[in-house]
Amino acid sequence: MNGGFFANKYNQNTLKVNGSRNVSFLILVFKIKGIVSYFSRVLTMFEGGNIELSYDRGTLLIKGPYGTPFTVWDGRVKAFRASACKYGDIKGFLVKSGLVFRDQVMDPPPMELLQKTLKVELRDYQREALDAWRSSGFKGVIVLPPGSGKTLIALEAMAELKEQTLIVVPTLPLLSQWRELILKWFGFKPGVLGGGRKDLRGVTVSTYDSAYLMAEELGNKFYLVVFDECHHLASEGYSQIGEMVAAEHRLGLTATFEREDGAHVKLFSLIGGIVYRAKPIDFAGKHLASFNVVKVPVNLTGEEKAEYYRLMDEYREALKRSGVKLKRLSDFKKLVMRSGVDKSARKALISRNKARKIAINSSSKLKALSEILRAHRGDKVLIFTEYNEMAHLISSKFLIPVLTHRTTREEREEILEGFRTGRYTKVVTSKVLDEGLDVPDARVAIVLGGSGSRREFIQRLGRILRKKRALSILYEVVSTGTMEVSTSYRRKKNLGR
Repeated sequence: MNGGFFANKYNQNTLKVNGSRNVSFLILVFKIKGIVSYFSRVLTMFEGGNIELSYDRGTLLIKGPYGTPFTVWDGRVKAFRASACKYGDIKGFLVKSGLVFRDQVMDPPPMELLQKTLKVELRDYQREALDAWRSSGFKGVIVLPPGSGKTLIALEAMAELKEQTLIVVPTLPLLSQWRELILKWFGFKPGVLGGGRKDLRGVTVSTYDSAYLMAEELGNKFYLVVFDECHHLASEGYSQIGEMVAAEHRLGLTATFEREDGAHVKLFSLIGGIVYRAKPIDFAGKHLASFNVVKVPVNLTGEEKAEYYRLMDEYREALKRSGVKLKRLSDFKKLVMRSGVDKSARKALISRNKARKIAINSSSKLKALSEILRAHRGDKVLIFTEYNEMAHLISSKFLIPVLTHRTTREEREEILEGFRTGRYTKVVTSKVLDEGLDVPDARVAIVLGGSGSRREFIQRLGRILRKKRALSILYEVVSTGTMEVSTSYRRKKNLGR
């Protein structure tokens, strides 16, 4: 025997010592014994439970001889570190590897009894969505149209798991709606984080803003986290909430998963993949109202047209001087960033925005609006605008209540209650009803202006699909020969038609 591979691997010179094969063989034996002894000590450490998992300011610390998947060595604390969101993966790896470890990660608050006091039967698709989420390891995103009962699925998931739960929502009105639903379903008031309140309980509802500011503190308090309107979680700041929360069970709810900036890909690692999906057209005439989208083209006035094309020429010339070529959304972001230091880029943006405002706020749209309102005199109608200026103009011209972000909470509640009871049959708004408010049922929506966001369009459509009725109608008033035409095309891609 000459030691072969092992002798060559551990000491290339041993074969030359006195020309003796015995010497190399003995060295090889000692080296193998040393390796065996080392791994024996390592295994003893593992078997003795010398791996410890703990939570540290939004991250996990893994103390032990070796790291696990998703970890990096942190020499400052002499331990391996990982994002808190990898808690379930790391724990699962250790369990499957048969390794003993001490788990000191979670420190939840006292838990209320999650026993339903309200009997509600889920629809077939809601049950299917819940089953799909369960089959995916209690992780993933459910994509359903507005008005299809996504919240009920989450409440049923809470009742099933009976775990400390954090619910994250984008707006204060949504926070209030969740609190009321939890009180109805389970008979107790949940904790609240947001609107100046900090009340942490076993079931807590928080705004994204508050959860972001308190992410380190909240990270190890909940076993289940529900992200309502979860497309918000993909934004640069809010994504830290998903990273710092150790909850093994995660549920995302949204009507529009994809974001225009492509950031929705983050949700796959922060929540999980899409486990169930349906579009408005899938439920039309079944669980939601049947609907039509009617495009109403209008022409700019002569004065508006001349100014619009002058501004667009100005925009193209300034864009050319800036050197930015707009082929995708990221290019437009580049233009915005450059506008801070480049006069041509800034000029291009200003000219484009002025031209866009002319197209969206054309006086011709008021004439079209008047005709549509006359045709739907007895129907409840929601009117959506892009700018507050247009919303207030419509309010004063047609004597219609107006809702903007400046509307006080008391006034907003009074208007919505009046719309619910029929005291008001028309309401005009600039974006404030796009998301996060429980809007009473309307049959007609009129979009006078908006972005190319598919999410915005689906949310607006959802406002007239709340109940099954003969037919709901969304009118989309578009200025012909302007950038509004392509904007209209982009935002309707998700309709499934």
